[in-house]
This record gives sequence, C-alpha cells and structure tokens, in this order.
Amino acid sequence: MSKKQLKVTLTKGFAHRLKSHKECVKGLGLRRINHTVVREDTPQIRGMINKIQYMVRVEEV
Repeated sequence: MSKKQLKVTLTKGFAHRLKSHKECVKGLGLRRINHTVVREDTPQIRGMINKIQYMVRVEEV
C-alpha cells in the first residue's frame, strides 16, 4: 500500500513572519512564492502545515 502524498504550495511570502513559521516553511522545502513540493503525509508534516496554514495551499496527490 502506497503512502499518501501532499502537494504543498507557498502562496504568501514569509519575510517578516515569526521565526518558527519561517523555519516551518524551510523545513517543508519551500523556497519562494508559488513553489510547490510533494511531501509524505505524516503527523510531523501535517503539524508544520497547520502552523503555517495561512501561507500555503495543500492538495492530496
């Protein structure tokens, strides 16, 4: 059985944000606005996404 994947896209810039929010963006591997990465659906990834949900768009793949 294959693991679920999440497609995460940065929709807002992360300059002038809280340090912990910037670290979540970098931890997910997002580099710039409209950059998209595919990550495995794990509780750790979900936690990072929930913290910065106002800055990202998430789709299940």
